[in-house]
Amino acid sequence: MKHWHHHTQEEAIAALQSNVEQGLNTAEATQRLTQYGPNELVEKGVKSIWAMLWDQLSDVMVIILIVAAVISALVGEVSDTVVILIIVVINAALGLTQEYRAEQAMAALKKMAVPSVHVRRNGQAQEIPARNLVPGDIVLLEAGNVVPADGRIVEEANLRVEEAALTGESEPVEKHTDPIAGEDVPLGDQKNMVFMGTTVTYGRGAILTTTTGMNTQLGHIANLLQDVRNEPTPLQRRLAELGKTLAWVALGIVALVFVLGAATNEAIQELWANSAGIMDYLESEEIHELFLTAISMAVAAVPEGLPAVVTVALALGAQRLLKRNSLIRKLPAVETLGSVTVICSDKTGTLTENRMTVTLLDVVDKRESVEQLLTGTYELAEAEQRWKQSQSNEASPCSCGRPSIATMAK
Repeated sequence: MKHWHHHTQEEAIAALQSNVEQGLNTAEATQRLTQYGPNELVEKGVKSIWAMLWDQLSDVMVIILIVAAVISALVGEVSDTVVILIIVVINAALGLTQEYRAEQAMAALKKMAVPSVHVRRNGQAQEIPARNLVPGDIVLLEAGNVVPADGRIVEEANLRVEEAALTGESEPVEKHTDPIAGEDVPLGDQKNMVFMGTTVTYGRGAILTTTTGMNTQLGHIANLLQDVRNEPTPLQRRLAELGKTLAWVALGIVALVFVLGAATNEAIQELWANSAGIMDYLESEEIHELFLTAISMAVAAVPEGLPAVVTVALALGAQRLLKRNSLIRKLPAVETLGSVTVICSDKTGTLTENRMTVTLLDVVDKRESVEQLLTGTYELAEAEQRWKQSQSNEASPCSCGRPSIATMAK
Protein backbone atom coordinates (compact mmCIF):
# COMPACT_ATOMS: atom_id res chain seq x y z
CA MET A 1 0.00 0.00 0.00
CA LYS A 2 1.22 3.48 -0.89
CA HIS A 3 0.14 6.90 0.38
CA TRP A 4 -0.36 5.77 3.96
CA HIS A 5 -1.50 9.24 4.96
CA HIS A 6 -4.50 8.94 2.63
CA HIS A 7 -5.94 5.88 4.41
CA THR A 8 -7.67 5.50 7.75
CA GLN A 9 -6.03 3.83 10.71
CA GLU A 10 -8.12 0.72 10.22
CA GLU A 11 -7.14 0.39 6.56
CA ALA A 12 -3.44 0.81 7.35
CA ILE A 13 -3.57 -1.70 10.22
CA ALA A 14 -5.42 -4.22 8.06
CA ALA A 15 -2.92 -3.79 5.21
CA LEU A 16 -0.02 -4.61 7.53
CA GLN A 17 -1.94 -7.32 9.41
CA SER A 18 -1.21 -5.77 12.77
CA ASN A 19 -3.09 -4.90 15.95
CA VAL A 20 -2.86 -1.66 17.92
CA GLU A 21 -3.46 -3.24 21.33
CA GLN A 22 -1.51 -6.46 20.83
CA GLY A 23 1.13 -5.54 18.26
CA LEU A 24 2.98 -8.30 16.43
CA ASN A 25 3.87 -11.62 17.98
CA THR A 26 7.48 -12.78 18.18
CA ALA A 27 7.19 -15.32 15.36
CA GLU A 28 5.65 -12.81 12.95
CA ALA A 29 8.24 -10.15 13.85
CA THR A 30 11.07 -12.62 13.22
CA GLN A 31 9.61 -13.61 9.86
CA ARG A 32 9.22 -9.97 8.79
CA LEU A 33 12.76 -9.14 9.91
CA THR A 34 14.00 -11.85 7.55
CA GLN A 35 11.74 -10.55 4.78
CA TYR A 36 12.42 -6.81 5.06
CA GLY A 37 15.89 -6.84 6.61
CA PRO A 38 17.18 -4.80 9.57
CA ASN A 39 15.96 -1.26 10.13
CA GLU A 40 19.16 0.58 9.33
CA LEU A 41 20.62 2.75 6.61
CA VAL A 42 22.94 0.75 4.40
CA GLU A 43 26.13 2.47 3.34
CA LYS A 44 26.94 1.56 -0.23
CA GLY A 45 30.41 1.20 -1.62
CA VAL A 46 32.26 0.64 1.64
CA LYS A 47 35.89 0.51 0.61
CA SER A 48 38.21 -2.31 1.47
CA ILE A 49 41.75 -1.56 2.60
CA TRP A 50 43.02 -2.57 -0.85
CA ALA A 51 40.66 -0.09 -2.54
CA MET A 52 41.94 2.63 -0.20
CA LEU A 53 45.53 1.72 -1.09
CA TRP A 54 44.70 1.81 -4.80
CA ASP A 55 43.26 5.32 -4.40
CA GLN A 56 46.52 6.44 -2.83
CA LEU A 57 48.65 4.94 -5.62
CA SER A 58 46.45 6.05 -8.54
CA ASP A 59 47.13 9.76 -8.05
CA VAL A 60 48.79 11.42 -11.04
CA MET A 61 51.80 12.65 -9.08
CA VAL A 62 52.30 9.25 -7.47
CA ILE A 63 52.12 7.53 -10.88
CA ILE A 64 54.78 9.92 -12.19
CA LEU A 65 56.99 9.06 -9.21
CA ILE A 66 56.54 5.31 -9.79
CA VAL A 67 57.46 5.75 -13.48
CA ALA A 68 60.48 7.81 -12.45
CA ALA A 69 61.54 5.07 -10.01
CA VAL A 70 61.25 2.38 -12.71
CA ILE A 71 63.27 4.45 -15.17
CA SER A 72 65.91 5.20 -12.53
CA ALA A 73 66.21 1.47 -11.85
CA LEU A 74 66.60 0.70 -15.57
CA VAL A 75 69.37 3.26 -15.99
CA GLY A 76 71.17 1.95 -12.91
CA GLU A 77 70.46 4.82 -10.52
CA VAL A 78 69.80 2.61 -7.51
CA SER A 79 69.96 5.37 -4.90
CA ASP A 80 67.41 7.52 -6.76
CA THR A 81 65.13 4.51 -7.13
CA VAL A 82 65.24 3.71 -3.42
CA VAL A 83 64.60 7.33 -2.40
CA ILE A 84 61.64 7.72 -4.76
CA LEU A 85 60.08 4.43 -3.65
CA ILE A 86 60.49 5.37 0.01
CA ILE A 87 58.67 8.64 -0.67
CA VAL A 88 55.87 6.76 -2.47
CA VAL A 89 55.51 4.32 0.42
CA ILE A 90 55.46 7.09 3.04
CA ASN A 91 52.87 9.05 1.05
CA ALA A 92 50.62 6.01 0.61
CA ALA A 93 51.03 4.92 4.23
CA LEU A 94 50.05 8.33 5.62
CA GLY A 95 46.98 8.65 3.42
CA LEU A 96 45.91 5.05 3.99
CA THR A 97 46.36 5.27 7.76
CA GLN A 98 44.26 8.44 8.03
CA GLU A 99 41.42 7.08 5.88
CA TYR A 100 41.42 3.67 7.56
CA ARG A 101 41.36 5.16 11.07
CA ALA A 102 38.55 7.49 10.07
CA GLU A 103 36.52 4.58 8.68
CA GLN A 104 37.07 2.58 11.86
CA ALA A 105 36.08 5.56 14.00
CA MET A 106 32.91 6.07 11.95
CA ALA A 107 32.04 2.39 12.32
CA ALA A 108 32.61 2.56 16.08
CA LEU A 109 30.38 5.63 16.36
CA LYS A 110 27.62 3.86 14.43
CA LYS A 111 27.77 0.88 16.80
CA MET A 112 27.60 3.17 19.81
CA ALA A 113 24.64 5.06 18.35
CA VAL A 114 22.34 2.03 17.99
CA PRO A 115 19.16 3.20 19.77
CA SER A 116 16.43 1.16 21.39
CA VAL A 117 12.68 1.64 20.97
CA HIS A 118 9.56 0.74 22.92
CA VAL A 119 7.07 -1.41 21.00
CA ARG A 120 4.00 -3.47 21.67
CA ARG A 121 4.61 -7.13 21.02
CA ASN A 122 2.68 -10.12 22.28
CA GLY A 123 0.30 -7.66 23.96
CA GLN A 124 3.02 -6.13 26.14
CA ALA A 125 5.25 -3.07 25.95
CA GLN A 126 8.88 -4.05 25.57
CA GLU A 127 12.19 -2.49 24.58
CA ILE A 128 14.02 -3.74 21.49
CA PRO A 129 16.96 -2.50 19.35
CA ALA A 130 15.78 -0.10 16.65
CA ARG A 131 17.42 -2.24 13.95
CA ASN A 132 14.97 -5.08 14.80
CA LEU A 133 11.95 -2.94 14.00
CA VAL A 134 9.72 -4.28 11.18
CA PRO A 135 6.67 -3.00 9.25
CA GLY A 136 3.57 -3.58 11.35
CA ASP A 137 5.24 -2.91 14.71
CA ILE A 138 3.41 -0.57 17.07
CA VAL A 139 6.02 1.90 18.35
CA LEU A 140 5.41 3.99 21.47
CA LEU A 141 6.74 7.55 21.31
CA GLU A 142 7.14 10.29 23.89
CA ALA A 143 8.90 13.64 24.14
CA GLY A 144 12.61 13.35 23.48
CA ASN A 145 12.41 10.20 21.33
CA VAL A 146 13.96 10.05 17.87
CA VAL A 147 11.50 8.44 15.46
CA PRO A 148 13.09 5.10 14.45
CA ALA A 149 11.13 4.48 11.22
CA ASP A 150 8.37 5.91 9.04
CA GLY A 151 4.94 5.29 10.49
CA ARG A 152 1.23 6.12 10.50
CA ILE A 153 0.02 7.70 13.74
CA VAL A 154 -2.65 5.56 15.44
CA GLU A 155 -2.64 7.17 18.90
CA GLU A 156 -1.63 10.67 19.98
CA ALA A 157 -1.88 13.04 22.89
CA ASN A 158 -0.67 16.57 22.02
CA LEU A 159 2.01 15.00 19.83
CA ARG A 160 4.43 17.40 18.19
CA VAL A 161 7.39 16.41 16.04
CA GLU A 162 10.33 18.47 14.82
CA GLU A 163 10.99 17.56 11.16
CA ALA A 164 13.85 19.91 10.28
CA ALA A 165 15.98 16.98 9.05
CA LEU A 166 13.49 16.40 6.21
CA THR A 167 11.61 19.63 5.60
CA GLY A 168 14.02 22.27 6.91
CA GLU A 169 11.36 23.76 9.17
CA SER A 170 12.59 24.06 12.74
CA GLU A 171 9.13 24.62 14.23
CA PRO A 172 7.56 21.40 15.60
CA VAL A 173 4.55 20.09 13.68
CA GLU A 174 1.37 19.19 15.56
CA LYS A 175 0.26 15.68 14.62
CA HIS A 176 -3.14 13.97 14.44
CA THR A 177 -4.63 10.61 13.44
CA ASP A 178 -7.18 11.66 10.80
CA PRO A 179 -6.66 10.66 7.14
CA ILE A 180 -5.51 13.38 4.75
CA ALA A 181 -7.16 13.85 1.37
CA GLY A 182 -4.97 13.65 -1.71
CA GLU A 183 -2.17 11.32 -2.69
CA ASP A 184 0.76 13.55 -3.64
CA VAL A 185 0.90 15.48 -0.37
CA PRO A 186 4.26 17.06 0.62
CA LEU A 187 5.98 15.53 3.64
CA GLY A 188 5.52 18.69 5.67
CA ASP A 189 1.74 18.42 5.24
CA GLN A 190 1.45 14.74 6.13
CA LYS A 191 0.47 15.49 9.71
CA ASN A 192 -0.76 11.96 10.42
CA MET A 193 2.67 10.49 9.63
CA VAL A 194 6.06 10.53 11.32
CA PHE A 195 9.37 9.91 9.62
CA MET A 196 12.66 8.31 10.53
CA GLY A 197 15.25 10.70 12.00
CA THR A 198 12.76 13.30 13.24
CA THR A 199 12.37 14.13 16.94
CA VAL A 200 9.34 14.15 19.23
CA THR A 201 9.37 17.46 21.10
CA TYR A 202 6.06 17.29 22.97
CA GLY A 203 3.33 14.86 23.95
CA ARG A 204 3.17 11.17 23.31
CA GLY A 205 1.70 8.73 20.83
CA ALA A 206 1.84 5.38 19.08
CA ILE A 207 2.61 4.72 15.43
CA LEU A 208 2.10 1.84 13.05
CA THR A 209 5.47 1.23 11.39
CA THR A 210 4.97 1.38 7.62
CA THR A 211 8.50 1.35 6.18
CA THR A 212 11.94 0.67 7.63
CA GLY A 213 15.59 1.04 6.67
CA MET A 214 16.38 2.23 3.16
CA ASN A 215 12.67 2.31 2.23
CA THR A 216 12.04 5.25 4.55
CA GLN A 217 12.12 8.88 3.44
CA LEU A 218 15.50 9.26 5.14
CA GLY A 219 16.67 6.13 3.30
CA HIS A 220 15.71 7.71 -0.04
CA ILE A 221 17.82 10.73 0.83
CA ALA A 222 20.73 8.44 1.80
CA ASN A 223 20.41 6.70 -1.58
CA LEU A 224 20.60 10.02 -3.41
CA LEU A 225 23.66 11.10 -1.43
CA GLN A 226 25.47 7.82 -2.05
CA ASP A 227 24.79 8.01 -5.79
CA VAL A 228 26.51 11.38 -6.07
CA ARG A 229 29.76 11.14 -8.01
CA ASN A 230 32.84 12.17 -6.05
CA GLU A 231 34.35 15.37 -7.36
CA PRO A 232 38.07 16.07 -6.98
CA THR A 233 38.97 18.79 -4.51
CA PRO A 234 40.63 22.04 -5.65
CA LEU A 235 43.98 20.76 -4.38
CA GLN A 236 43.58 17.44 -6.20
CA ARG A 237 42.74 19.25 -9.43
CA ARG A 238 45.76 21.51 -9.10
CA LEU A 239 48.08 18.59 -8.32
CA ALA A 240 46.67 16.64 -11.28
CA GLU A 241 47.30 19.62 -13.58
CA LEU A 242 50.81 19.96 -12.15
CA GLY A 243 51.45 16.27 -12.72
CA LYS A 244 50.34 16.47 -16.34
CA THR A 245 52.44 19.57 -16.87
CA LEU A 246 55.50 17.88 -15.37
CA ALA A 247 54.93 14.83 -17.57
CA TRP A 248 54.88 16.97 -20.71
CA VAL A 249 57.91 18.92 -19.51
CA ALA A 250 59.81 15.67 -18.89
CA LEU A 251 58.94 14.38 -22.36
CA GLY A 252 60.01 17.71 -23.82
CA ILE A 253 63.34 17.53 -21.98
CA VAL A 254 63.93 13.99 -23.25
CA ALA A 255 63.15 14.99 -26.84
CA LEU A 256 65.17 18.22 -26.70
CA VAL A 257 68.26 16.67 -25.12
CA PHE A 258 68.13 13.67 -27.45
CA VAL A 259 67.72 15.79 -30.62
CA LEU A 260 70.42 18.29 -29.64
CA GLY A 261 72.80 15.49 -28.63
CA ALA A 262 72.19 13.57 -31.83
CA ALA A 263 72.74 16.73 -33.90
CA THR A 264 76.10 17.47 -32.26
CA ASN A 265 77.50 13.93 -31.84
CA GLU A 266 79.96 12.99 -34.59
CA ALA A 267 79.42 9.23 -34.26
CA ILE A 268 75.67 9.58 -34.69
CA GLN A 269 76.15 11.96 -37.63
CA GLU A 270 78.38 9.37 -39.26
CA LEU A 271 75.69 6.72 -38.85
CA TRP A 272 73.22 9.10 -40.43
CA ALA A 273 75.57 9.83 -43.33
CA ASN A 274 76.08 6.10 -44.00
CA SER A 275 72.29 5.50 -43.98
CA ALA A 276 72.64 3.01 -41.12
CA GLY A 277 69.72 0.76 -40.22
CA ILE A 278 67.65 0.78 -37.06
CA MET A 279 69.67 -1.99 -35.44
CA ASP A 280 72.86 0.01 -35.98
CA TYR A 281 71.34 2.94 -34.10
CA LEU A 282 70.11 0.70 -31.29
CA GLU A 283 73.52 -0.93 -30.91
CA SER A 284 75.33 2.40 -30.90
CA GLU A 285 76.92 3.21 -27.54
CA GLU A 286 76.49 6.92 -28.18
CA ILE A 287 72.75 6.48 -28.61
CA HIS A 288 72.54 4.54 -25.30
CA GLU A 289 74.51 7.18 -23.44
CA LEU A 290 72.48 10.02 -24.96
CA PHE A 291 69.19 8.32 -24.08
CA LEU A 292 70.25 7.68 -20.47
CA THR A 293 71.32 11.33 -20.11
CA ALA A 294 67.96 12.57 -21.41
CA ILE A 295 66.05 10.21 -19.09
CA SER A 296 68.12 11.23 -16.08
CA MET A 297 67.41 14.91 -16.73
CA ALA A 298 63.69 14.19 -17.09
CA VAL A 299 63.64 12.29 -13.79
CA ALA A 300 65.51 15.14 -12.10
CA ALA A 301 62.70 17.50 -13.17
CA VAL A 302 60.15 15.55 -11.09
CA PRO A 303 59.67 16.96 -7.53
CA GLU A 304 59.82 13.64 -5.65
CA GLY A 305 59.10 15.18 -2.27
CA LEU A 306 56.00 17.16 -3.27
CA PRO A 307 53.36 14.42 -2.69
CA ALA A 308 54.86 13.52 0.69
CA VAL A 309 54.99 17.18 1.77
CA VAL A 310 51.34 17.71 0.77
CA THR A 311 50.24 14.52 2.53
CA VAL A 312 52.09 15.40 5.73
CA ALA A 313 50.60 18.90 5.74
CA LEU A 314 47.07 17.53 5.28
CA ALA A 315 47.62 14.87 7.95
CA LEU A 316 48.69 17.53 10.45
CA GLY A 317 45.60 19.53 9.57
CA ALA A 318 43.39 16.48 10.09
CA GLN A 319 44.95 15.92 13.52
CA ARG A 320 44.29 19.52 14.52
CA LEU A 321 40.66 19.21 13.41
CA LEU A 322 40.32 15.96 15.35
CA LYS A 323 41.35 17.77 18.53
CA ARG A 324 38.41 20.09 17.86
CA ASN A 325 35.99 17.15 17.50
CA SER A 326 35.97 17.15 13.68
CA LEU A 327 36.63 13.74 12.14
CA ILE A 328 38.07 13.92 8.60
CA ARG A 329 37.56 10.74 6.59
CA LYS A 330 39.79 11.66 3.62
CA LEU A 331 42.84 13.90 3.73
CA PRO A 332 41.90 16.09 0.70
CA ALA A 333 38.76 17.13 2.61
CA VAL A 334 41.02 19.16 4.93
CA GLU A 335 41.98 21.42 2.04
CA THR A 336 38.37 21.57 0.81
CA LEU A 337 37.22 22.76 4.21
CA GLY A 338 39.96 25.37 4.18
CA SER A 339 38.81 26.62 0.76
CA VAL A 340 35.31 27.48 2.03
CA THR A 341 34.85 31.24 2.16
CA VAL A 342 31.09 31.67 2.56
CA ILE A 343 28.42 29.41 4.11
CA CYS A 344 24.88 30.42 3.15
CA SER A 345 22.04 29.25 5.38
CA ASP A 346 18.56 30.54 6.09
CA LYS A 347 17.58 28.03 8.78
CA THR A 348 19.03 28.64 12.21
CA GLY A 349 17.23 25.65 13.69
CA THR A 350 18.56 23.37 10.96
CA LEU A 351 22.13 24.66 10.99
CA THR A 352 22.49 24.54 14.77
CA GLU A 353 21.49 21.79 17.20
CA ASN A 354 18.03 23.38 17.48
CA ARG A 355 18.10 23.01 21.26
CA MET A 356 17.77 25.59 24.01
CA THR A 357 20.76 25.64 26.37
CA VAL A 358 21.02 27.26 29.79
CA THR A 359 24.10 29.51 29.90
CA LEU A 360 23.40 31.87 32.81
CA LEU A 361 21.90 31.27 36.24
CA ASP A 362 20.41 34.39 37.88
CA VAL A 363 18.91 33.85 41.36
CA VAL A 364 17.85 36.91 43.39
CA ASP A 365 21.03 39.02 43.52
CA LYS A 366 23.49 36.35 42.45
CA ARG A 367 24.38 35.68 38.82
CA GLU A 368 26.71 32.89 37.66
CA SER A 369 27.38 31.32 34.29
CA VAL A 370 26.74 27.61 33.90
CA GLU A 371 30.30 27.16 32.64
CA GLN A 372 31.68 28.57 35.89
CA LEU A 373 29.36 26.39 37.94
CA LEU A 374 30.50 23.28 36.07
CA THR A 375 34.20 24.08 36.26
CA GLY A 376 34.19 25.42 39.81
CA THR A 377 35.64 28.80 38.85
CA TYR A 378 32.62 30.58 40.35
CA GLU A 379 34.21 30.24 43.80
CA LEU A 380 37.26 32.15 42.65
CA ALA A 381 35.07 34.82 41.06
CA GLU A 382 33.03 35.15 44.25
CA ALA A 383 36.19 35.42 46.40
CA GLU A 384 37.55 38.08 44.07
CA GLN A 385 34.31 40.01 44.29
CA ARG A 386 34.35 39.88 48.11
CA TRP A 387 37.96 41.11 48.16
CA LYS A 388 37.12 44.05 45.91
CA GLN A 389 34.16 44.91 48.11
CA SER A 390 36.33 44.85 51.25
CA GLN A 391 38.88 47.07 49.56
CA SER A 392 36.22 49.59 48.61
CA ASN A 393 34.91 49.63 52.22
CA GLU A 394 38.39 50.34 53.57
CA ALA A 395 38.84 53.15 51.13
CA SER A 396 35.53 54.88 52.07
CA PRO A 397 35.77 57.75 54.66
CA CYS A 398 34.93 56.92 58.29
CA SER A 399 31.65 58.22 59.68
CA CYS A 400 33.35 58.71 63.11
CA GLY A 401 30.17 58.28 65.06
CA ARG A 402 28.25 60.95 63.15
CA PRO A 403 24.53 60.23 62.84
CA SER A 404 23.35 59.02 59.48
CA ILE A 405 20.67 60.75 57.51
CA ALA A 406 18.21 58.05 58.47
CA THR A 407 19.00 58.62 62.20
CA MET A 408 18.62 62.37 61.89
CA ALA A 409 15.30 61.88 60.21
CA LYS A 410 14.07 59.94 63.18
